[in-house]
Amino acid sequence: MLLNSDLIDRIKLPFRKDKELYSSLRAIMGFYPRNIEHYKLALMHKSVARRNAKGRPLNNERLEFLGDAILDAVVGDIVYRHFEGKREGFLTNTRSKLVQRDTLNRLAQEMGINQLILSSTHSNAHNSYMGGNAFEALVGAIYLDRGYDACMRFMQNRILSQIINIDKVAYKEVNFKSKLIEWSQKNRVNLEFALVSQSKEDNSSPVFVYKAVIEGKEAGTGKGYSKKESQQLASKEALQKLRREPQFIDAVFAAKAERTKLSYGLRDLGAERVVKRLLARYFPVVEGKTTAAAQPKRRKPQAEKPAEAPKQAEAADDHDEFDLSDITATPKEMSREEIIAMAEAAAFAEGEGSKPAQQ
Repeated sequence: MLLNSDLIDRIKLPFRKDKELYSSLRAIMGFYPRNIEHYKLALMHKSVARRNAKGRPLNNERLEFLGDAILDAVVGDIVYRHFEGKREGFLTNTRSKLVQRDTLNRLAQEMGINQLILSSTHSNAHNSYMGGNAFEALVGAIYLDRGYDACMRFMQNRILSQIINIDKVAYKEVNFKSKLIEWSQKNRVNLEFALVSQSKEDNSSPVFVYKAVIEGKEAGTGKGYSKKESQQLASKEALQKLRREPQFIDAVFAAKAERTKLSYGLRDLGAERVVKRLLARYFPVVEGKTTAAAQPKRRKPQAEKPAEAPKQAEAADDHDEFDLSDITATPKEMSREEIIAMAEAAAFAEGEGSKPAQQ
């Protein structure tokens, strides 16, 4: 029956309006489309900004939503039948590997789906998941056009038999925690794993719940039978959040900027404290007045001198004002002779000040 239908579609091909698209989809899916409009919509990115007669946007987002659900069901069915006797955790992990965004992106690239996408954007940086989204939308189109069984045949015969080795994928260890740590180090953001709870099931098996926190923002939560498993699941959820939620990434980098700003502020405050300490050490303040070491020297009234004298005095004062040789990291210790000479000079100055001024 299927062969007869395919033969009829092949006979009709030369008379089709979009025969090139029909042929391309036949090469990708293994059969010809019936309602080509479903597939046209599946390959239409939202950047095209088209609308229908009612003014509603025409793009593949709704089909992507449908295809995501169908893909989970189909792959879950295949994994369940392929791995008999395996535990639920293994089956869930295997299905996740098969339908994760990176896998779908690679499939879209290798199968030629990317070349069929109708898009007005040329920036790969902001549309790195365009191919994977189109793949999901294509599955949604197959479901609407031919039903669940056609989706099952497509995944079994075209994907898991020719392109992806399901056994190799299932037993391949994906270290989500290492990927998350690598990303955080590359972008210089703070990452920590916090224990949320620890309990025991009825059979006394320990259960751990960890959360991944990036710059103080909760990024993902994981529950497992070991710390390693729960942290891996939390990391996986965090990576998915980073990929799918641009608002979360903005919040993370905003928190990083605030932390960095605060860090520099504290660093500047530390430098200010060092300067104040040095000033207090070399220019101490006693009872609100600077000591003699910090006070500028007052000039004594001098008798009139020749015109050259003031110039010499100004030159000497200028030299003293900009002489910073005494401000060093290690204060210079005074010798015994210097201390005695300073004491005698201070006593002499005090004695001179106590004498009455002579007329």
